[in-house]
Amino acid sequence: MRKEFARAMVGLHKDHPEYIFLTGDLGYMALEKVRDIYQKKFINVGVAEQNMVSFAAGLAYEGFVPWVYSIAPFAILRPYEQIRNDVCLHNLPVKIVGNGGGYGYGIMGATHHTLEDIAVMRVLPNMKVYVPFIASDVEEAVRMMADDPSPNYLRLNLAAKLNHTIESFQQWRKVKDGKRVIIIGTGPVIGNILDIPDQSIIDDCEIWCVGIFPIHELPLELVSSLAGKRMVLTIEEHYGQCGLNETISRLLLSTISHPVMFKSLHAKGYPSGKVGSQKWHQEENDLAGESLRRIIKEYVHN
Repeated sequence: MRKEFARAMVGLHKDHPEYIFLTGDLGYMALEKVRDIYQKKFINVGVAEQNMVSFAAGLAYEGFVPWVYSIAPFAILRPYEQIRNDVCLHNLPVKIVGNGGGYGYGIMGATHHTLEDIAVMRVLPNMKVYVPFIASDVEEAVRMMADDPSPNYLRLNLAAKLNHTIESFQQWRKVKDGKRVIIIGTGPVIGNILDIPDQSIIDDCEIWCVGIFPIHELPLELVSSLAGKRMVLTIEEHYGQCGLNETISRLLLSTISHPVMFKSLHAKGYPSGKVGSQKWHQEENDLAGESLRRIIKEYVHN
């Protein structure tokens, strides 16, 4: 999604002289056009993420709109105190972009993964978290962030691919209809369900995608569908704590009066103590491949 993000930033430049782009010494083979277009307003702050965020807060206070870019753990975890104190408590329009959410940086290991970014960012005051699903979501999410006067976090990853069209990017979208179970996911990991080769399993799954956090209510169409299906499964490339798992379970408890079966698929960290590619980590955590197929099949036919 890096290239889609770069194109979106280039497209916004002409109409937004107040934009300043900051990078923490990252973006090779992705941000060159942004650098060329923004020129003096493209600043490589270096490997100094805390300073970068405080610098961005100062720029925002003076009327600029800074876009802060790095890989996800460096963009939010290293400067978390500065994001909280300098940006969010003052409700400043700093736009933070983290590439490689979840296990996105694969073999680089846990220090380069972010399995808690949605959780830690969505609890900050005034912060909204944007999680694209497919490539076309990125530009739409960036434009929504551009219109928002508050701080935002954009979580980029490898985009899922669909063989059918869905609605444009928003907080809730139905990806497909299904017969037996409702699956609610966030981010491209949802695509791993659609890649299951057993069509009978796919036919049983009504799939919804969450694109923006925090979430305060369930859509009426989903609530209505639950009256017949009464089975929910969530999937996220993120820890279940403070992620989609706990968010959706709380909303179900406060919204639905009838019994609902609930199961969560989420990152469990590093069960084997080893590291590998993003897909390998997904498979080890039951988020892709044969283990995902088996779990969904067993749940659907419970």
